[in-house]
Amino acid sequence: MEGSFTGGDVYQKHFLSRDYLATYYSFEDGPSPETEMIKFNLECLHKTFGPGGLWGDTLIDIGSGPTIYQVLAACEAFVDITLSDFTDRNREELEKWLRKEPGAHDWTSVLKFACELEGNSGGWQEKAEKLRARVKRVLKCDANLSNPLAPVVLPPADCVLTLLAMECACCSLDAYVTLNISSYMVGKFKFSCVSMKKEEVEQAVLDAGFDIQRLLHSPHNYSTTNAPNNGMCFIVARKRSGP
Repeated sequence: MEGSFTGGDVYQKHFLSRDYLATYYSFEDGPSPETEMIKFNLECLHKTFGPGGLWGDTLIDIGSGPTIYQVLAACEAFVDITLSDFTDRNREELEKWLRKEPGAHDWTSVLKFACELEGNSGGWQEKAEKLRARVKRVLKCDANLSNPLAPVVLPPADCVLTLLAMECACCSLDAYVTLNISSYMVGKFKFSCVSMKKEEVEQAVLDAGFDIQRLLHSPHNYSTTNAPNNGMCFIVARKRSGP
């Protein structure tokens, strides 16, 4: 696996944000593996940040990619949100949507589904504006650094979110949450992932000093991955206190 690891220089050169969005986030009307995965993630995020869920002032999303769907629920619970990504193209794509620039990805269908989960199907435009107001910064990040946002130093956040990022940034389980996927396609380029089983993900979270409060698993597959029995784990964990 390590011999085929996709490093940061390859991401910077070959990871095309528009191809990634077109492949995984078109949210078509008809059923598709990608649509089912988006719905699963949005449902998990709603359970996490909805009524009775996590809340606070500050949230940092590590490895946002060119996407904003992962903070749609969180913008109702946090007033200061940081988005971050390694590649220039992904950060530019985020800024394009935040500034309502021509050619920005159309998240309307995803916004509507997120609002349906909240019982406010007609409020998707207000949701978009709230998110734009609550994203305070878009920063470069490198998940392999002790401070992923270096040279920027932010105060400790109330919540750190990462979705479909760490398994791509790490070259091995020891360095480390998608299950049993060793690669995925963006356009004509293949990018590596750490292939993990659900139990390995759970243990990695525990070994990092966190207690798992909720674990949700989806058996759905992406259509462009090379593993027949993959899936996704969504984990909510709290930093363990004490020695």
